[in-house]
Amino acid sequence: MKIFVTVKRVPDTETQLKINAAGTDFATDGIKWVVNPFDEIAIEEGLRIKEKHAGTEVVLVSIGPKTAQEQLRTGLAMGADRAILVVSDENLEPLAVARVLQKLVDQEKPDFIVMGKQAVDYDHNCAGQMLAELLGWPQATFASKVELADGKATVTREVDGGLETLAVTLPAIVTADLRLNEPRYASLPGIMKARKKELKEIPVADLGIDVAPRVRIVKLENPEKRAAGRKVESVQELLKVLHDEAKVI
Repeated sequence: MKIFVTVKRVPDTETQLKINAAGTDFATDGIKWVVNPFDEIAIEEGLRIKEKHAGTEVVLVSIGPKTAQEQLRTGLAMGADRAILVVSDENLEPLAVARVLQKLVDQEKPDFIVMGKQAVDYDHNCAGQMLAELLGWPQATFASKVELADGKATVTREVDGGLETLAVTLPAIVTADLRLNEPRYASLPGIMKARKKELKEIPVADLGIDVAPRVRIVKLENPEKRAAGRKVESVQELLKVLHDEAKVI
């Protein structure tokens, strides 16, 4: 079995982002880049499936600049077998991402795809769903548990009312939620082995896909600072303020 796991390079969640001078994106200078946390969970799930099913190959796929090799090497050090980097200096929209992945799926023929449910930079949460539609594959999103057996994936997913269990026939796409697993740390031997594992680079232009953006960001701006809170001396004063000033009662 071959498992595709998508990996995105995102700013560290501890980084304080600033808007660039043009006001169209965040500034990238001085940012620490990491593997998208939900993608780390997806990598771990792919590795756990590999450990349960002998002969499974875990292939990491990323779209981004050449420097995204660092994040792919992290996944290889965790235990993935090889990686593919589609080189693009532009940040692609979810539909373009799905089309790039569709092309790679047509070439590589994976049996199962695990993706993080969303990236923590733009929080789109739609690339997995779009890819499933393009491929015509079943999908199970927000997975908190995945079991593979008899050509099917049984997926427990979190919904507003509790938990829902789905069975989808392979090939299929699953997007990982926060509680699916706890990602492992890369060991020193794993880090050493990762240097020798295959990492293939493909220029996005070589895929012959239209990745032109369909949405243009006109302007980004920081939200207004909230005013400081106000203390009152009594319940009666609070009720008076809510009635006379806030006019909510």
